[in-house]
Parts: sequence; structure tokens; C-alpha cells
Amino acid sequence: MKTLLHICCAPCSIACIESLRAEGIEPTGFWYNPNIHPMTEYKMRKNTLVEYAKTIGLRLEIENEYGLRRFIEGIYPDFDHRCGFCYRLRMEETARFAAENGFDSFLTTLLISPYQNHELLIRTGREAAKKYQVEFLYRDFRPVFRQGQEKARELGLYLQKYCGCVFSEEDRYRKRPKKPKPPCGE
Repeated sequence: MKTLLHICCAPCSIACIESLRAEGIEPTGFWYNPNIHPMTEYKMRKNTLVEYAKTIGLRLEIENEYGLRRFIEGIYPDFDHRCGFCYRLRMEETARFAAENGFDSFLTTLLISPYQNHELLIRTGREAAKKYQVEFLYRDFRPVFRQGQEKARELGLYLQKYCGCVFSEEDRYRKRPKKPKPPCGE
């Protein structure tokens, strides 16, 4: 089976690739993430993936360069429902690339994250599969999320602190409860 694996970042790819290889599936990695902001973050994630792919012998396809404008135009003005658009944008591009390049199936490393909307990802992947007539190869990688993150730390890979879009970075800071300051003199 010729499978295209959409990869959001190197750390999330580790356990996904290991799981697929354990099944006898040798995926081709696919980088398409126009949601990531700022550009320095985009480049850091992409470059980390490129270097990691070399170390594990993973074939990697890079579909685009920085694409923030397309992402922002697609979610404006409904910023609160950005994830659905983001999933659709990335799953449709992955399915299109898979269909046009002779892949039998596709899936995404987003399926490893306990922070993503898993059911919406599945539905979006299946819709993209139907549209481009290629199989969406569903795998629930969430049980191996921590294992992959630990290995990423061991390898010294860059580990980001937010999903990727500017709004998820904003949420990261807004949702943290503030620690009370100790009284003066303590």
C-alpha cells in the first residue's frame, strides 16, 4: 500500500511512523501546514522535520512555502471555528496530492494529538478522501502520543508549545491560570 502521511511536525510524526512501519506500511511524509505562524515557527518546524526525516530514511514531499494569508482569509471573520477550516485545508491538499501522485491512501499525524478534535479530523479526512477518490487510512495514534513526545525530547528535536496558528498561540497564554503573587516580603 502506497500511503501519504500528512505531518504537522517532527515530534508528532515519530510514533505515527513507527506504528505504521510496525504494520508493514512505509509512508511518504507530506508537509503542508499553511496555518503555522509566525514564519520563524513555520521554518523551525519544517526544518526539524526535514532533518528528522533524513535520520530515519523517510521520503518527504514539501508542498508549499509559508501560506498564512490563505489560512487567515479562509477563517475570517469566524476565528472561533478555525480548526474545521484548518483540517479541511490540510486534508484536502493531502488527499489531492495523494490522488495525483499515485498513492492508495493518506492519513495525518494530527490523529496523535489529544488536543485536536479527533471526530472532526476523521470526518474531514473521509470527506477529502471521497472528494479525491483516495482512501483515508484512519489510525487512532493518541495512545502513543506521550511515547512519541518522550522520544522527541531524547532526540533533542524542537518541541513547539502550541498547535501552530496565531490564535492557538494566543489561547496558550490566555488559558493559563495566573499564579497569585506572594505578599511583599516573602
